[in-house]
Amino acid sequence: MRRFVFRSPRLVFLAADPALADAAAAFYRRNREAFAPFDPIQPEEFFTTEGQEERLTWDLEQAEAGRSFRFLLVQPRHPGKIIGLAGLNEIIGGAFHSCFISYKIDHTLWGRGYGSEAIDALTQWGFRNLGLHRVEANIMPRNLASRRAAAKAGFEEEGLARRYLKINGVWEDHLHMVRRNDEEDL
Repeated sequence: MRRFVFRSPRLVFLAADPALADAAAAFYRRNREAFAPFDPIQPEEFFTTEGQEERLTWDLEQAEAGRSFRFLLVQPRHPGKIIGLAGLNEIIGGAFHSCFISYKIDHTLWGRGYGSEAIDALTQWGFRNLGLHRVEANIMPRNLASRRAAAKAGFEEEGLARRYLKINGVWEDHLHMVRRNDEEDL
């Protein structure tokens, strides 16, 4: 069963669910070439229904433990087709109370504001429902579209992390971007 969690003006955020494995695998296969310059190398199994079922099961376990929340994005008029993913990952509490955001939008929808809409809506959800103080994004400097989407969603650059993540087989620099929950101080 697809569990609706929340929505933004043009997106429905569905909780990670192994029942969505077929649609998730189709999303990744459709976007494999477009995402390759910005993603770690994935094994072939990742692009299969079985691989996505395993990943979504793990995502569900992480959400139940409160460590991360990953959502599959659909448009209300096409509820069976995943057009994006967004997650709040590696949630740390205590004095830090922060996490990392991840997001992907179907390459056929790039440049239409879906990325910034997803980032903004998920960040606000994290502030409201998880009481987060900060949401952090790490983006390769050459990924201009992703940087623009994060900036449009209120993220500010804090610095450059050199050789931060291994992307497509190469250690890549990443810009560290952050959005703070300034409302919690009021």
